Amino acid sequence: MPTTHPTTGAFDIAVIGAGVVGCALARRFAMDGARVVVLEKAHDILDGASKGNSAILHTGFDAPVGSLEAELIAAGHAEYLEIHDRLNLPLLTSGALVIAWTEDEEAALPGLMEQARANGVCDVEPLESSALRALEPELGQQARAAFRVPREYLIDPWAAPLAYLTQAISHGATVLRDCEVTSGHFNGATWDLETSHGPVVADGVVNAAGLYGDQVDHMLLGRSDFSIKPRKGQFVVYDKPAFNLASHILLPVPTKVTKGIVVCRTIWGNLLVGPTAEEQESRTDASLDQPVLEALKARGEEILPALKDHSITALYAGLRPATEEKHYRINVHPERMVTVGGIRSTGLSAALGIAQHVRASWDEQWQAPEPVWPTVPNIAETRQRDWQSSGHGGVLCHCEMVTQREVLAALNGPLPAQSLAGLKRRTRVTMGRCQGYYCAGALAELTKGRLTQPMTQAEDT
Repeated sequence: MPTTHPTTGAFDIAVIGAGVVGCALARRFAMDGARVVVLEKAHDILDGASKGNSAILHTGFDAPVGSLEAELIAAGHAEYLEIHDRLNLPLLTSGALVIAWTEDEEAALPGLMEQARANGVCDVEPLESSALRALEPELGQQARAAFRVPREYLIDPWAAPLAYLTQAISHGATVLRDCEVTSGHFNGATWDLETSHGPVVADGVVNAAGLYGDQVDHMLLGRSDFSIKPRKGQFVVYDKPAFNLASHILLPVPTKVTKGIVVCRTIWGNLLVGPTAEEQESRTDASLDQPVLEALKARGEEILPALKDHSITALYAGLRPATEEKHYRINVHPERMVTVGGIRSTGLSAALGIAQHVRASWDEQWQAPEPVWPTVPNIAETRQRDWQSSGHGGVLCHCEMVTQREVLAALNGPLPAQSLAGLKRRTRVTMGRCQGYYCAGALAELTKGRLTQPMTQAEDT
């Protein structure tokens, strides 16, 4: 079973949290030459808010004009387009349609288009009802008008941060999982952090703890400038034949609280509907609510009536680390610490931009090494898959066509999976229509002794 030894050497930067933002931060600092350690309390990365989202690379067209969020989404979007090929990350060109379903929503479209242009997204184009239906013939009859945002894409929300952190490791970063920060003290020069794996000393700290960001601030600084207000989003995922019902990301007219219910394809060949936006107190409760899911299903069928003839493969929920204010809560503290809080549903798109922004706030200059560009395995249905190549050792999960070679690579790579949830996010094993019914036995045998959280232990996936 993998083990991690206590770390007592000094680092330049300690990143707390290995969600998508923490992974992007580790990459940026490590590529700039910093000695980086990532501290993640879960058994594997992406185990918090980052594990459940819509997998969309947004332009930020509907972000508040002039906001830090708009700036960082634009920067993150641009850098993802610049680097995704080098890291072997998928990008499914689709574009988005912002669709008005009521008279009031139709009246709001021109203002939203002006907002998009003010945010630098100048290629939006209006569509009358006939043009809209020519693009999306399966749309419900109530659709009145829309505008198109061409540069919205579908991506793999788990492969991206895995690639970021793998690249950080290639530049010398240390990643400690199952490693909770329990206390810390800034002595005027360095941070002395106590963790469940022993002491860690770092010159500076970046708090990217997501749903626990305010609590980490209180623990380390004795104060926090915000409070996390968890927001649950539930999703319905349809089986692969539904993939062809829509070619665009179908967006509603957003509200002040949420982007609303989205219908879109996934790069894994499915079609999803969601998320909801449910305020709650719990930071861990991602349970499913049947009446809410039924309402979500009904709304999906109003948008695409043909969904009534398609089966549902999976249901899931994620928690977003919202705060009492809508904007990002990125705070630079005099104690050589930066807090990255309030990163909600746009975190996947903004992560690389956030990393640029936080790095720019750091005065230190290190000796940047020659860039290394590792690649991550592809699990997107829209590209060549491992099962299509010889010597893969057999297909282990037939629903998602995951090979034994892919599973072994995920267990033996530079950042090996340490839990079933982590293995799922690297390969999609057990995530198909049978939900692991047929392959769980073989998978348990293959992973025996390799996971810090064995498959026999109950876990929230």
